[in-house]
Amino acid sequence: MSHDAPAGDAPQESRPRGKYWWLRWVLIALAVIVLTVEIVLVWDQLAKAWKSILTADPRWVLACVVAAMASMHSFAQIQRTLLRSAGVQVRQWRSEAAFYAGNALSTTMPGGPVLSATFIYRQQRMWGASPVVASWQLVMSGVLQAVGLALLGLGGAFLLGASKNPLSLIFTLGGFVALLLLAQSVAANPQQIEGIGAKLLSWVNSLRNKPSDTGLEKWRETLEQLESVSLSRRALGTAFSWSLFNWIADVACLAFAAYAAGGHPSLAGLTVAYAAARAVGAIPLMPGGLLVVEAVLVPGLVSSGMTLASAISTMLIYRLVSWIFISAIGWVVFFFMFRTEKDIDPDATDAETAETSRGDAHPEAVRESESRRDRDP
Repeated sequence: MSHDAPAGDAPQESRPRGKYWWLRWVLIALAVIVLTVEIVLVWDQLAKAWKSILTADPRWVLACVVAAMASMHSFAQIQRTLLRSAGVQVRQWRSEAAFYAGNALSTTMPGGPVLSATFIYRQQRMWGASPVVASWQLVMSGVLQAVGLALLGLGGAFLLGASKNPLSLIFTLGGFVALLLLAQSVAANPQQIEGIGAKLLSWVNSLRNKPSDTGLEKWRETLEQLESVSLSRRALGTAFSWSLFNWIADVACLAFAAYAAGGHPSLAGLTVAYAAARAVGAIPLMPGGLLVVEAVLVPGLVSSGMTLASAISTMLIYRLVSWIFISAIGWVVFFFMFRTEKDIDPDATDAETAETSRGDAHPEAVRESESRRDRDP
């Protein structure tokens, strides 16, 4: 039978449109409009950055690109390490592709962090992660990133000699580390919080005038899924090392951009400027921290020993590479690899597969039973 025969086309053509079939085109149109507006807003910066690159040292620009891609590589490694501890195996190229696409959504679309988290969550569900494991991975990777950035800022502050009142940074870092150890302990032995959760549920149910065991079965089911996670100290250390490497690679990207622009900033000042820009960039005011990151980064670079002109050139080169170039790769990856997965529901697919398996097994069992009956004397 030829695979080119249009036998499967008729059912697809006769399939009725969904109720919200138009929503897809609305979202595509919205994405095009938003991207067009963003290009118009940053067009002057793009032109200045292009002129900066034309006069920049190409070797340092290439090093800047390599560092930015190394930073993206670390995200995939964090994800693979955490998912592997839960028994979910993911290929390297697939994990990296998902993070490039997720980064494009996060840094260029309104509400990008939410869209990116949802996208990564769906991908992990399609890879075989349970809802609890997928959610746990997102939370853990976020905590690891926060700890890494706090440690980077603390190190830069101490290198600058800002040790007059380091207690706030130390307490912040200590809180993050304690949270990490608590998450690792819970993942290694979920039963230790079963009683606490049961008591909290009983208290909440009493306030809601509901039976004390309401939700208890769902709570235990969640713990059973969490038992699939075996996050050892070694795996946690590996994940955190990749998280710290992510920030180091991004700082290196900024440093290479400074060298490309002819600047020679101090490493400590550069690190503090980067940490401050990253911190304000995490506030979802504008996609990619547009205008906010620039407003913090340039004064920080000047404080690190650069002239204003070289600081502006450094900022433009860094943003062109780490934001626009990486986001452009992400959108290409998204449209070529993930655009066709928009209608896939991992939960529905799992349920349909299980139902199909049960439905297919039943006729076989019946035929086998009838065959045995016919062979019996």
